[in-house]
Amino acid sequence: MTAEIWASAATFRRSAAEKVSFVLLNQVDLVLTLLALSLGFAELNPLMVYMFTVPVLLVVIKVALPLLIAWLIPGRLLVPSIILLCLVVSWNMKELLVYLF
Repeated sequence: MTAEIWASAATFRRSAAEKVSFVLLNQVDLVLTLLALSLGFAELNPLMVYMFTVPVLLVVIKVALPLLIAWLIPGRLLVPSIILLCLVVSWNMKELLVYLF
């Protein structure tokens, strides 16, 4: 088990762009969600609503978990989730821009 973790860490340089993109897109999603909530939007995901009431849980799920996933998962396997996160972030940005203008 430990050897597998270090082997995954050894592939970090080969797939650093995918791993960094995955973590950054998660953080952008979190920032956009917090911005939307501060502007009066409602969170529709009941799990996220609960996480916003427990800040420690929010940090673990939205910061620590993506870092752990990026560390353990090979970069090529993160590509589908990166595409999905790009769509989510794009949707969030569109909704905020429509609201603001």
